[in-house]
Amino acid sequence: MLPHVNTRNTARDMDVIRGALGEKKISYFGYSYGTYLGTVYTQMFPGRTDRMVLDGAIDPRKYGPRLLQEAVGENERALADWATWAAARNGTYGLGRTRAQVLATVDRIIRASARGPLTVGTAPDTFRLDDTHIPFILLAGVDSDTDTSRAALGEQISVLAKAAAGLPTRLSPRFAETLRLATTGEQSPHGSVQSSIICGDVAAPRDPEVYRRDIERSRAAYPRFGALTNNINPCAFWDRPREEPTQVKQDAEVLIVSATGDPRTPHKGAVALHGLLPSSRLVTLEGANRHAVYGLYENACIDSKVNHYLATGKLPARDQTCSK
Repeated sequence: MLPHVNTRNTARDMDVIRGALGEKKISYFGYSYGTYLGTVYTQMFPGRTDRMVLDGAIDPRKYGPRLLQEAVGENERALADWATWAAARNGTYGLGRTRAQVLATVDRIIRASARGPLTVGTAPDTFRLDDTHIPFILLAGVDSDTDTSRAALGEQISVLAKAAAGLPTRLSPRFAETLRLATTGEQSPHGSVQSSIICGDVAAPRDPEVYRRDIERSRAAYPRFGALTNNINPCAFWDRPREEPTQVKQDAEVLIVSATGDPRTPHKGAVALHGLLPSSRLVTLEGANRHAVYGLYENACIDSKVNHYLATGKLPARDQTCSK
């Protein structure tokens, strides 16, 4: 089955469903990878879409197994912004009084975990974390700049700082869940499906030396996320894709939504997709480090513009901008 698990076949399945329902057109909403699937559908079945919203959009020319390489800078900046937030709350988290001090604490944790795994938590939720795990925890923690998300990361880094100092630690249920995701196969179905699709869509380099070289090149500029975003992944060992990646050659009337500091699918990808689809409109959320905005980030400006489009089917006359 695996050679046939890919985006183009998913798009074909979508069109089979459309036909079975007797509909001439479908309406579609996609977040993140869903923006790529939606884009592919417009190219394979032009003219068969009604209302289409692509939120957290991917540049289809950059889509592939090494997609996170495109977001390494955004993640470093999102972490730095979080460090400023945490520094203002040093009394709560004890990570440092300035951005630089908080980032220095993060770096100490990474160095300590490289010397030997950190033991965190108490039985039955006890985990041993090395320097391959800590960047993943950071990446997961900066996907949104809400106070709730930032507080969760603050609590997690405080725990890791204690562990790095050899002190006992206790885990919140949320942090324990994150660590089970990072260190066990508990949520493998989610990651495995995502890997299957992306590996079936676009080939990855097979030579491990390519990844080692890219990791070493990235360390100076991106000390916390360079290795993670350039590392080898299952696609290096996958069968070659059965089809070539979809080329965007057909215009489509879609509404693209993006935050300027998106740490998963960078804003530049949304701008690029907008350029490939001249009839599209781009709604930009300025100043937010957030992946997937509509209905999730509680920004009234974004929500109202998307709601108006979904209700009327009419794209804005021009691109729109909202403030955080």
